[in-house]
Amino acid sequence: MVYAEHASDIISKGAALIAASRPFALITSLEIEGGAARNVGSLALVDEAGAMTGYLSNGCIDRDIQLHAQKSLHTKRKKLIRYGEGSRYADLKLPCGGALTVLIDPNPDTDAICAAAACFAKRQPVRLTFHSPDDSGEGLSRTFAYDPRHRLVLAGRGAIFRSMAQIGNATGYEVHLLSPDAADLSAVGHLSASPPLYLTTPNREYVFDILDAHSAFLTLFHDHDWEPHLLRSALTRPVRFIGCLGSHRTHDMRCETLRHMGVSDISLARLRGPIGLVPSLRDASSIAVSALAEIVATFQNADV
Repeated sequence: MVYAEHASDIISKGAALIAASRPFALITSLEIEGGAARNVGSLALVDEAGAMTGYLSNGCIDRDIQLHAQKSLHTKRKKLIRYGEGSRYADLKLPCGGALTVLIDPNPDTDAICAAAACFAKRQPVRLTFHSPDDSGEGLSRTFAYDPRHRLVLAGRGAIFRSMAQIGNATGYEVHLLSPDAADLSAVGHLSASPPLYLTTPNREYVFDILDAHSAFLTLFHDHDWEPHLLRSALTRPVRFIGCLGSHRTHDMRCETLRHMGVSDISLARLRGPIGLVPSLRDASSIAVSALAEIVATFQNADV
């Protein structure tokens, strides 16, 4: 079992199986009542060898879902299964309470899956519709929207830059890296989804096409001379989160520098600093976790 989380992981895996002419069952959580480990609309799949990509619970029912998916692949029939309260599977409990209704489809819409994979590759949102089997008696039909994977673009150097790249990657963000330090890029450049950019001068203007509404941009410098042109360029983009390392005094000076460069107060209001939910931290890994927590909260609030 591969505990992939993002819808794009499942969709890209499905598209790869379609290209290889390998059958699989697509699994979707159609309804949730009460507590649940995953959101409604979460996806998983099981291939003909029984391997599962994705998960619908925190391990309490995923093995059973996996077995039902294998049987569904054999019979070629959809299954709609309810777990938890009101389920006929009384021996399978949901510790978080409530109930979960899962659709298992051994013949998913391959055109829709391939089209969704192409949209994700273009950083476009995706909508997918799922229908319960005709003989289920439930008449469930649900459409869910899925955003592209969140992107984390980091410009900086030193221990915090490295920690942020490592923790962001481990959290599942699509990481992109810029640094004037060759040693830093050598240490964490393999985590970058695009070729790492070696910064040679603080006075260069950048066109940040990589930054979109599903992105966060951080400057992680102690030598803040590298920041102004990078931030001015980032502030022209629809990026969801822009934040900077440093003290409150440093942030005030940063904003004043950007004002002198022609950046409006409306744009500066988008700039967050100092980054992080926990103030006055002194070790790189804790600062990275604190900053990433603020980014997670920002994206979560935007999606509510």
